[in-house]
Amino acid sequence: MNIAQLNQQFAIANTVKFIEGQGGLPFIQVQTDKAQALISVYAGQVLSFKPINQDADLMFLSTKAYYQAGKAIKGGVPICWPWFGADPEGKGRPAHGFVRNRMWEVIETHLGPEGEVAVTLGLNDTPETQAIWPYSFQLRLVVTIGDTLKLALITHNTGDQAFTITQAFHTYFSVKDIHHATVSGLDGNSYLDKVDAGKQKQQFGDVKIDSEVDRIYLNVSNDLIIQDAALNRRIAIKSEGSQTAVVWNPWEKIAKEMADLLDDDYLRLLCVETTNAATDTILIQPGNQFSLIAHYQVK
Repeated sequence: MNIAQLNQQFAIANTVKFIEGQGGLPFIQVQTDKAQALISVYAGQVLSFKPINQDADLMFLSTKAYYQAGKAIKGGVPICWPWFGADPEGKGRPAHGFVRNRMWEVIETHLGPEGEVAVTLGLNDTPETQAIWPYSFQLRLVVTIGDTLKLALITHNTGDQAFTITQAFHTYFSVKDIHHATVSGLDGNSYLDKVDAGKQKQQFGDVKIDSEVDRIYLNVSNDLIIQDAALNRRIAIKSEGSQTAVVWNPWEKIAKEMADLLDDDYLRLLCVETTNAATDTILIQPGNQFSLIAHYQVK
């Protein structure tokens, strides 16, 4: 569908509008009396969320992000599916799966009774996806914009074979100064330190970022908090269907090596990801479904 057709079928007056975004990609603008948001139909990716009473966006979005077919968009909430990280079978397939760099389909837009907006995007298997990953599926992302931002990623197994997935909301949160940002709720948890050859370690106290961080935390609680002291705000992260969480910041050297980041962007971003990763694998039987949910609230 082109922009005019999308607006004709899915726009909601004064609330949901489809526009041509960067790179000519279809974007969805959502404006309610509680928040505003921007969603890319390409990649099924929330790019921005800002409650009306907040000056700063919840999301970090790189000013050097790619907006072109086959490329991932650096920032917002990329969807990693049906695997998180490197190809689990070592076949050379793309890291983080194949849904963050392809066009999704708009399924539905809905205005709720309290003024919240739900946007549903989807992907189904095709001969192309079957060549990459030989299973039948229906994937749905429901983005609900209200006082809070809620994401639900729902995987339906529509085939006759069971399959196993790992997945993530690879969320880039915006922080004013990484030196004054911490993550609480992980004290005492074990984690796999991917910066140190995947060694298992234990967290003591809040997570502080003063060098490259790439960790998969195990057996996590459903409630984490980013303390952003420089912005004087707290971001509450509530998850469902997840037993792992990833904390990531590329730090200076890797940021400089990434063409789609400014050299000092590492100072302004912090990824705290709701995941099914490492041993937190999800087996979905034929005809069944599984939901991964993340709920973000600025306090």
